[in-house]
Amino acid sequence: MRVTEQHVSRIPLDNLRVRREEFAAVWAAAEAQDDGADWYVAGVVVTCRWLAGATVRSSTGRSYVASSPISRSATTAHEELIEAEYLAAESLGERQPDLCRSRPGWCNGIRATLRWAWRRNGPAPLAVASVATAAPA
Repeated sequence: MRVTEQHVSRIPLDNLRVRREEFAAVWAAAEAQDDGADWYVAGVVVTCRWLAGATVRSSTGRSYVASSPISRSATTAHEELIEAEYLAAESLGERQPDLCRSRPGWCNGIRATLRWAWRRNGPAPLAVASVATAAPA
């Protein structure tokens, strides 16, 4: 998926605790790096799509709103649900260790994205080129 200005303009500001431009740069970088072989990047991608409220296409061409990365809820991201998803992500290793082993990096990508974008705790999950300084989103 290519992240466009239209995608970025539709990101609900209440879903982010970082600047929209910063988030968009990380999301675009993750989409560009997602080759299906790196579970960490895939975790970042699905989390960004969900936080952004993006509509995605399946391999069959069907469109759907991105679901949450942990609970797989089809409910659009909003503050309470994002917090619940963050808490679930933080304990995922203890609750589903097999998932963390079978998809190395997946859980870490999700956690890193939610920590950064939602809790504003830690660095961006992927390194990106510097984003021009602007007022917070």
